[in-house]
Amino acid sequence: MSVLVLIENIEGNFKKKSFELAQYAATIAKNLGTEATALVLGTCDNAAMTQLGAYGTNKVLHVADTKLNQLSAKAYAKAVIAAAEKIGAKVIIASHDNVGKSVAPMVAAHIKAGIITGAVSYPDTSNGFVVKRNVFGGKAFAFVNISTDTKVLTLLPNSFPVIAAEGTATAETLAVSFDDQDFGITVKETNKVTGAVPLGEAELVVSGGRGLKGPENWGIIEDLAATMGAATACSRPVADSHWRPHHEHVGQTGGTIRPNLYIAIGISGAIQHLAGVNGSKTIVVINKDPEAPFFKAADYGVIGDALEVTPKLNEAMKKFKAAQH
Repeated sequence: MSVLVLIENIEGNFKKKSFELAQYAATIAKNLGTEATALVLGTCDNAAMTQLGAYGTNKVLHVADTKLNQLSAKAYAKAVIAAAEKIGAKVIIASHDNVGKSVAPMVAAHIKAGIITGAVSYPDTSNGFVVKRNVFGGKAFAFVNISTDTKVLTLLPNSFPVIAAEGTATAETLAVSFDDQDFGITVKETNKVTGAVPLGEAELVVSGGRGLKGPENWGIIEDLAATMGAATACSRPVADSHWRPHHEHVGQTGGTIRPNLYIAIGISGAIQHLAGVNGSKTIVVINKDPEAPFFKAADYGVIGDALEVTPKLNEAMKKFKAAQH
């Protein structure tokens, strides 16, 4: 029962979630008494791919077609299916992000495999193949058993700490035949955020909501984030009002993050927002409304005006960091 894991590369480099995914697949493979093979699509050199071995994947299949540098779900699914057939994979794993959400269901439908999306645990194979996942917007867990011969999983990022070990992976080229129908979407332009901590990778996140009263006050969020070395995020109303770009929106209809620390400033904490952040290890809430729902989910809470509390928190943080040096 070999394991195949789809590893996303960004311009030839791997992010933290890719290493977490490689480690997750390798642990499952070890528990099943087999090995994990990584699948890398698009432009990526051997030196980058060999580092996946430090996270337990000994072998990498590389489909080097440059058209795969941009996500095309149909083409990606075709490559995954070809790789799975080549190694006889019985477990196929992807990340629960834009790539995995697009590709994994197509793969599962094509090969008639059971699928669990947003897994947050290793499979329990003592009685079947049972995996834990979040349900009801993260309010509860479900334990789901896959009974099909081949199994497909997507892993919710930031579910496990990433620990590098010794080892390198060997890479080999996998030839997959594509046609024009496999690339039905053409990417005309890509605009990327630079000079900031990527939100999906951030260990620390400072987030703001309507309690900031307007975009002119957003500087206090950015100042605190800069002091802490954190990424910035926002609630949906803030993004919808164009105070902040939509890629910073976290919640049920936005991004899902699981940082070590999430500071919510001026956010009421509706269930739709909680669905995107309740996997955070520690949640701190600053809100002047003592009845704000977010306080029920918080590990620590401060009742006060965000415009007054946040600058004071920033000054305290600066003094704390200065004392560490």
